[in-house]
Amino acid sequence: MGNVPPVSWLDTPSHRHWLQDGFARIIRFALPSIRAGGGFHYQDVDGSPLPGRHPQLFLTARMAHTAALGVGAGIPGSGELLDHAVDSLLGLHLDTANGGWISEPGTVGRKSTYDHVHVGLAAATAMTVQHGRAEELFGHVAEITDQHLWDEASQTLRESFAPDWSDSEDYRGANANMHGVEAMLAMGRASGDALWHQRALSIAARLIDGAARNHDWLLPEHYSALWDVQADYNRDQPMHPFRPFGATFGHSLEWARFLIELDQSTLIDGPPWLAEAADALARRALDDGWGLDGRPGLVYTVDWDGTPVATVRLHWPVCEGIQTTAALYRHTGDPHWDAWYRRLWDHAARFFIDDRGTWRNELADDMSEGGDVWPGRPDVYHSGGAMIGPLLLS
Repeated sequence: MGNVPPVSWLDTPSHRHWLQDGFARIIRFALPSIRAGGGFHYQDVDGSPLPGRHPQLFLTARMAHTAALGVGAGIPGSGELLDHAVDSLLGLHLDTANGGWISEPGTVGRKSTYDHVHVGLAAATAMTVQHGRAEELFGHVAEITDQHLWDEASQTLRESFAPDWSDSEDYRGANANMHGVEAMLAMGRASGDALWHQRALSIAARLIDGAARNHDWLLPEHYSALWDVQADYNRDQPMHPFRPFGATFGHSLEWARFLIELDQSTLIDGPPWLAEAADALARRALDDGWGLDGRPGLVYTVDWDGTPVATVRLHWPVCEGIQTTAALYRHTGDPHWDAWYRRLWDHAARFFIDDRGTWRNELADDMSEGGDVWPGRPDVYHSGGAMIGPLLLS
């Protein structure tokens, strides 16, 4: 990766200005996605609404979170996005009959824990910028989590339910629990309540200190309701957008960042394995996983022996890698992570960031823009996080 300069990009004023400008570009692109009836349009490459797509709860919640970060950073346009997102979460998406939220308004679908924990993230981040309705939203999330999502026996989150909260799904997923950890970290910081960080640690202990460590730092994503590993789950669906077969390097990188945040918590005393596991997950993903199929970048998924399964390149693992290597470098001072931080940004600039500053969601085999898994530009959460996340590190 070449010699690491004496001053990290993270401490270079010009790089920090570039990051802030990049985040502002993302916010500007997102503004036309505001939908008159509530929620947000799924944007195509040119920013127009992609036909046939409807507002999605997790995208509305992610917009609220990203916009709140923009409000905190003083980025014009962020306030309008945040107001609309919070109003949509307390309006269009709210299930007034059964409690909780509706993932796709106008349809009858299951109550998804994955979607609901993103509302917790949105509420907590909105609280940090003192949004007028954030505490109301936070209260709803806390109540729903305690009543339905949290399983006290296993100290983890359940997966999904029928619309009336009956019929809990006979499946447990690392993805919903990972984003639950993210939400609980934010909810603990916003409220000062250590319970949220204690719950996050319990989830991480099972999935990372247990399952990932036992699988050579390749995290099993799929489990039975009793938390038995389902190693072959969805083997015939390697490109599934939420539950693909195999291990997902992008999730390993996300987990590593959340473990560092847990290790830095002022609400609980984190065990020593948090920093160790964060380092191990990131090294397995980046040092061992980069360019596995002969092309630069990270494949979507690998089998349990580390061989590539789905070789599509998605933008979000790169975005998460950027945030995680920045966090690891700040936490450890190890120049290895500073070098990876620069390398990931070089890769993003070469292949993912377009002339307007928006991110191609997906690359085809020839490294041009693809769209088999996530077409268009529907989500500013990962790309916005890559831009502003490093600026928020102490």
